[in-house]
Amino acid sequence: MDREIKEQLAERLGRVHACQRIGIEEETIPRVFGGGLNFFHPENWYSTHSIVRYLLKLSGIYWRGRRNARNIQVRTNELPIKNLPIVFEGFTLLHLSDIHADMDPAATRALADKLQTLEYDICVITGDFRARTFGPVDAAIREMRRLSNVLHQPVYGVLGNHDSIRMVPELEQMGVQMLLNESLQIERDGAFFHLAGIDDAHYYRMDNIEKAARGIPQDTPSILLSHTPEIYRQAAHAGFDAMLCGHTHGGQICLPGGYPLTLDARCPKYMGSGNWRHHTMAGYTSVGAGTSIVEVRLNCPPEITLHRLRNT
Repeated sequence: MDREIKEQLAERLGRVHACQRIGIEEETIPRVFGGGLNFFHPENWYSTHSIVRYLLKLSGIYWRGRRNARNIQVRTNELPIKNLPIVFEGFTLLHLSDIHADMDPAATRALADKLQTLEYDICVITGDFRARTFGPVDAAIREMRRLSNVLHQPVYGVLGNHDSIRMVPELEQMGVQMLLNESLQIERDGAFFHLAGIDDAHYYRMDNIEKAARGIPQDTPSILLSHTPEIYRQAAHAGFDAMLCGHTHGGQICLPGGYPLTLDARCPKYMGSGNWRHHTMAGYTSVGAGTSIVEVRLNCPPEITLHRLRNT
């Protein structure tokens, strides 16, 4: 990794965080077994990707699944926030997740077309900007640059288990402000709420909720961005009012009725997609706008979500 980028990241994240994230990334090919919260990481088992694709083609459902993957749905969701200032009533967050922008450029173009029709106040992206979990990031950055041209500012994001820390400077240059165990205030007419974000908690396990929540006063409205729902307990007991996340793809290839074969996440199945709650914290898990492993979706259409904030 370029020395200048390393120095920038160390200054931004702290030396230990930067060294750990960079060190794990540079351990050649990511592990298929072990590491992370899960024991098995199918996204890192590249020899199986072509086999899965071949079996889907053999079954005759591959091309239907590929068309499904480009048919992006727009969901709306009421997000309850305690003590939300009146000026933020109806404030809208566009939530994107698991774009995997270089997996299927045609799907990314379909996403860009869909985004141009939407109105929202801010955009948040909960990780997995690229398709592969190691190697060059150029293709993902190129596709994200095209996508960023149709996103209204401001845009905030966090990294996922597919993402490299090397992507941060270029993502920020295109207008995606990354929150890596950090928080900031969203202001309107002198009122505000806090938006926090953590680094990947699934594979790299570089999340630090204590650091992300530092500086957020108790009883102040706050929303946490996390790539995965797996840290729902920690987030709820840290006092966040809501958490937005992704990672699961809702299963991506599901049985009729949307029942997932796997979620690749250590969390209750009801947290695998859509609305959920843990104690006083509202949660929403996006099934994602893109695809992983194979560019196919069955009984689980891709989505982008418009969250409208409501006082409780």
